[in-house]
Amino acid sequence: MTATAESTPLPRETTARPAWFGAAGAVFVVGWGGNQFTPLLVMYKEAGYSTFTVDALLGAYVVGLVPGLLLSGGLSNRYGRRPVMLAGTVLSLLASVLIALGPEGAGWIAAGRFLTGVAVAAAMAVGSTWIKELADADPRGAADLGTRRAALCLTLGLGIGPGAAGVLAQWGPWPMVLPFAVHIGLALVALPFIPRSPETLGVESRKPALSRLPVTTRHPRFRRIILPMAPWIFGSCGVAYAIMPQLVQDKLGSWSLAYSTLLTVCAIGAGVGIQPIAKRVDRTTSARAVLTGMAVMCTGLILAAVAADLRSPWLALLTAVVLGTAYGIVVVSGLLELQRLARPEEIAQLTGVYYALAYIGFLLPSLLAALSGFASYPMLLGCLAVIALAGTLTVARNSRSHLPVT
Repeated sequence: MTATAESTPLPRETTARPAWFGAAGAVFVVGWGGNQFTPLLVMYKEAGYSTFTVDALLGAYVVGLVPGLLLSGGLSNRYGRRPVMLAGTVLSLLASVLIALGPEGAGWIAAGRFLTGVAVAAAMAVGSTWIKELADADPRGAADLGTRRAALCLTLGLGIGPGAAGVLAQWGPWPMVLPFAVHIGLALVALPFIPRSPETLGVESRKPALSRLPVTTRHPRFRRIILPMAPWIFGSCGVAYAIMPQLVQDKLGSWSLAYSTLLTVCAIGAGVGIQPIAKRVDRTTSARAVLTGMAVMCTGLILAAVAADLRSPWLALLTAVVLGTAYGIVVVSGLLELQRLARPEEIAQLTGVYYALAYIGFLLPSLLAALSGFASYPMLLGCLAVIALAGTLTVARNSRSHLPVT
């Protein structure tokens, strides 16, 4: 079943700026804000925060993100895509204000991270759907253009944001303020363009904001293909650029922040670069692309365990690239699987559920930090590889089962 929402026609007049420009800019800016904190973990740790506190602050936005993902799709079905995405961008801006105001207090940072989570939820569930619907409404666009464009806008924000933040913190003044001030400026630039992207959900298609989970979540293919894979989407990112830099920090001296930034950019860059290839691997007759991504994921986790044992910065860098590649494959292939299953009226809400499951994996750094008192990181990462392998086998067993009717 093709997942397209009932939408209002796009304006007939042509402009120099594409209709999706404002929506894409909003998703990019919110993605930037969502990941800019990641390479700064080393900086906060050097400022006196414990490893557990730093990892908890990284994962704090999951507290805002998961309910945001579950609710924002329904809210957009009631009020439209544009107002929800506008509100998400404003929250992303306010989050950076809070984090910039509170470098000496974990409470301010945690509050900012919570709002960041709510904003990223809007970008993932609503912004991605909005971009896809805008592309689908353009008769000149390819069938899968919206999916690829939405994933690319979000991934570029998630990748460029931490790169810029890390560079500014390493070599610029006011390292705990300037990175967030830059994001505030970008959000202020993006906000006026959001209302210029057309609303895609007609008034006649509006539904109640609160509803049950989408029917598709009970589909066997959702439970046996998407569910075993989804937490590894951002679980891979958490291992790549939250855990690995801290494990080799003692080998880096004053370059630890720059190295953390490098790992983040390389992981996200690999994810961006592999996405066009991931689309070519995808098949409607099997879960080949998901299975490929999970196989790369298992390889990356095995490398992570070895890198943690050897404390090798070079091997940790290779690990980040492999895990980033896995991220790029599974995030796109999972969305394509999801959109083939989804009913037209539930695509935004179902996308929110998908990303909520994906972001559970971002709690891995906090979980492993809590468990590190009982087992070493090499052992813990090895256990993760075994769990990922079990999920891969589940996907393989069900790869050609319960295919949607086309």
